[in-house]
Amino acid sequence: MKPVVLLIGRLPNVIGDVAQQLDHLPIQWLGAHDQNEVRRQLDTEPRIACAIMGAGLDDNIRGEMVGIIAARRPDICIHLKDRTSGPEGLVPFVERVVQHEVLDGLKHG
Repeated sequence: MKPVVLLIGRLPNVIGDVAQQLDHLPIQWLGAHDQNEVRRQLDTEPRIACAIMGAGLDDNIRGEMVGIIAARRPDICIHLKDRTSGPEGLVPFVERVVQHEVLDGLKHG
């Protein structure tokens, strides 16, 4: 069974683009772009290994989403992308996080 990663971003198509570009990884991707969708994904998918949040969201919304994830699922690591690398930095960021946090953990776990 593939590990599940929750991608959180401002625009739904951005999440789809990331999943499509990284479809070579053995990951099941879930997406969310607002607080309600984050809640729904957390409540319906117990296998989420980590959450990765893009930099396009407003800081207040990012803070709220971190709070939602931490309160509902304290077992999930939350990764926030920097703003400096811009939108083109999202795919490499997601790939690094997934490789080191999720896939390498499977090898050693």
